[in-house]
Amino acid sequence: MKHLIDIKDLSVNEINELIEVANDIIANPEKYSHKCDCKKLATLFFEPSTRTRLSFEAAMMELGRKCNWIFRS
Repeated sequence: MKHLIDIKDLSVNEINELIEVANDIIANPEKYSHKCDCKKLATLFFEPSTRTRLSFEAAMMELGRKCNWIFRS
């Protein structure tokens, strides 16, 4: 999967796979701590929300994102 716009675009199997990966990330954070090294990540929201933005930024930092690599809309 490269892009996800709407959850309705996913099959039940794909949703279950995403949940399995999420559970694995929770159980084994060290395994994923550098998954986003040298990658550019973006957060795009329709409405401004400091809490949501900070939550996403914290998650991105846990995956190895560098602070100067974030773009906001």
